[in-house]
Amino acid sequence: MEQKPLHSAMYHGTIELFDKFFSGVNISMKRLNERSRNVTEGVARAPNRSMYYAMGYEEKDFVKPMVGVANGHSTITPCNSGLQKLADAAVSALEEAGAKAQMFGTPTVSDGIGMGTEGMKYSLVSREVIADSIEVCVNGLWQDGVLVIGGCDKNMPGGMMAIARTNVPAIYVYGGTIKPGHYKGKELNIVSAFEAVGEFTSGRLSEEDLKGVEQNACPGSGSCGGMYTANTMSSSFEALGMSLPYSSTMSNIDTEKVTSAHDSAIVLVEAIKNNLRPRDIITKKSIENAVSVIMAVGGSTNAVLHFLAITSAAEIDWTIDDFERIRKRVPVIVDMKPSGQYLATDLHQAGGIPQVMKILLDGGLLHGDCMTITGKTIAETLKDIPSVPRADQKVIRTLDTPLYKQGHLAILKGNISPEGCVAKITGLKNPSITGPARVFDSEDDAMAAIMAQKIKDGDVVVIRYEGPKGGPGMREMLAPTSALVGQGLGETVGLITDGRFSGGTWGMVVGHVAPEAYVGGTIALINEGDSVTIDAHKLLIQLNVDEAEIAKRRAAWVQPKPRYTRGLLAKYASLASSASKGAVTDLDLKI
Repeated sequence: MEQKPLHSAMYHGTIELFDKFFSGVNISMKRLNERSRNVTEGVARAPNRSMYYAMGYEEKDFVKPMVGVANGHSTITPCNSGLQKLADAAVSALEEAGAKAQMFGTPTVSDGIGMGTEGMKYSLVSREVIADSIEVCVNGLWQDGVLVIGGCDKNMPGGMMAIARTNVPAIYVYGGTIKPGHYKGKELNIVSAFEAVGEFTSGRLSEEDLKGVEQNACPGSGSCGGMYTANTMSSSFEALGMSLPYSSTMSNIDTEKVTSAHDSAIVLVEAIKNNLRPRDIITKKSIENAVSVIMAVGGSTNAVLHFLAITSAAEIDWTIDDFERIRKRVPVIVDMKPSGQYLATDLHQAGGIPQVMKILLDGGLLHGDCMTITGKTIAETLKDIPSVPRADQKVIRTLDTPLYKQGHLAILKGNISPEGCVAKITGLKNPSITGPARVFDSEDDAMAAIMAQKIKDGDVVVIRYEGPKGGPGMREMLAPTSALVGQGLGETVGLITDGRFSGGTWGMVVGHVAPEAYVGGTIALINEGDSVTIDAHKLLIQLNVDEAEIAKRRAAWVQPKPRYTRGLLAKYASLASSASKGAVTDLDLKI
């Protein structure tokens, strides 16, 4: 049954402003094309205008603001296969509001399809490519604003990095989440399929049921349905003030998603009119709001990496230690998969991110004075949202009844990771383990051992040389972690890596270990059988080996030859910063 829009009247007042706005081309519109006039005005720009005439422009159009529509539509992945209708709605709305829409494509990599293969090395790299591609079009064509539409994981931070870099009026339109799949009375999502692999290999699932899960986990278009990376980032962008209220949890296939894309375009033109720019909205206080919501909803570990990258692009003073500062004061109040019960569609029906934000605001955990893309502050946006969530839902809790009293994304440090690494500590009975290291120099080697059932209770799996430079590209370890969960080892086996984890990962896992193995980090010096400690209570990750022995191993360590010497992965490996600084490519450039 189709959902009714939750926000049908939310922007009525904003849209009414446009009934009188742009009634015809006039001199007042000149100020709305301050950037694009560089390529449209004056005798010398006659050839430029000829190019526009070829696309149906008329003379009167050259005083209108030119707005980019960065369209992530593709048939590569279900996350992005439903984006064209949103782009079309945005283009239509922009033209109706008196702007000229300029649509261009952005690439994507499907994490779910590339997972567990060499192709996954391009996933994090695609974040940089997406950011670069949007920057190229926005600045190369002097666009007056940009509306970014994305679905899959790296579309989100890549788009926001470009928005922060270019600092032209902008809005983010999330493509929407997928609906849950169903098989034998159970709700499914993409992680169900990954975990089914481990269940099958351990004899806990029949071949018939493996195929049943496989064929029913993803019923249509939309991004992965739990509080995995895409939904984590969309929720945080709403909290950041760069997306419209309720837009982050809508389903891709529901008509309200198209309506939201249309409304987003209208709001963007108003932002251009008022010269409201991203860096007016993306501030240290609004970043704190976004991270607070990430903690409250139990979001993905990848959010740490991506917000380090976004704050770097926005030139905001933010470090990995700031996540720990926010974690200590914000409880988890939303019961979402992978460590909880519910999916994004459930959260939407329960009141969405506005309801979560209102609870945090009333509890003194949000900055209500932060500006949003609508021109309203957070407090103004939330003023009509009830302070207490509806009694007929179980997804959103109050601050008095949290799932966990503190946030779930812990920053661990120790001799294995002096720069800091990331652990998701919710959903575990005992988030600490000391055990023998089972050492693998690639995800592929680790996966082979897991599938052969060579990992036992109490082991600590070490997967290294998968960092930003060593992988290169920092692959996600969803395949091995899900296989361990499927084999019943999620609570009893630890896993540390200089790679990443999917937002769908849960268990006693620690990622983003920095410095990474490839640059000589201590993780490169761990030997098979060494005692390793993961202790989330103490925020500790430790190699229990004498410092003199570690120094001896360090002196003998030799950096391996790079896995790639040409092409995109080689360029990324050369430029990528440490994971503790976002694994970005423009941080320490020697110019």
